Amino acid sequence: MRQIILDTETTGIDPSQGHRIIEIGCVEVMERQLTGRHYHVYINPEREVEAEAISVHGITNEFLKDKPLFRDVADEFFEFIKGAELVIHNAAFDVGFMDAEFARLKPVRVTAEHCGIVDTLAIARKKHPGQKNNLDALCKRYGVDNSNRELHGALLDAEILADVYLLMTGGQTALSLDAGSGDGEDGVASIRRLPADRRPLRVVRATDQEVQAHQALLEVVAAAGGQALWRSLDGHADGSGAHAQRTEG
Repeated sequence: MRQIILDTETTGIDPSQGHRIIEIGCVEVMERQLTGRHYHVYINPEREVEAEAISVHGITNEFLKDKPLFRDVADEFFEFIKGAELVIHNAAFDVGFMDAEFARLKPVRVTAEHCGIVDTLAIARKKHPGQKNNLDALCKRYGVDNSNRELHGALLDAEILADVYLLMTGGQTALSLDAGSGDGEDGVASIRRLPADRRPLRVVRATDQEVQAHQALLEVVAAAGGQALWRSLDGHADGSGAHAQRTEG
């Protein structure tokens, strides 16, 4: 699945009052892996940026004077997001601005008609009811480094949100014993048995560094309110027991 983690910065908070997008930042995720592809642009909004908005993102009217207009980048931006699932924090805000910008052009494009939309704020509120669920709070909860985020910025926030989203939605969701070799009788998946005389696997124990990294991940899970089942296994609370090993063929 192709996903685009997206954020925008704007001149104000309400597109119905003529406020415009001034920055778009997107990063691409394929099969839950960052690909390194991104889309980033600053935009001349053809109007003044409100002082309150500047205090949030730091993007000034002077800085935007020589930047392209939305109509100059609309096709390129649309081609980057078309057909993808958009992952956005407080999606209604950004999509509302995107649709307002697209509505000024021909042909008119409606984001939801061309893209799926996932709202990470809704996910966070469901997972952590009654808690702060803004991006800074989620970074703290999931151990994501946002030390460079003194001001809001669309590309930086999209990169941070990608890390938060992957951690917040991580974990194994399904287990299948079928390795794709076909079904058995009556449509029941068959299991391929390994020969009894196969060569034994070599056991490679985790290094101290790997054990420490594993413990750090368990701390992130616990801090986010998850249950680290690994620690409930008798004899393996320190990650150094028989389960702290891997095999090599």
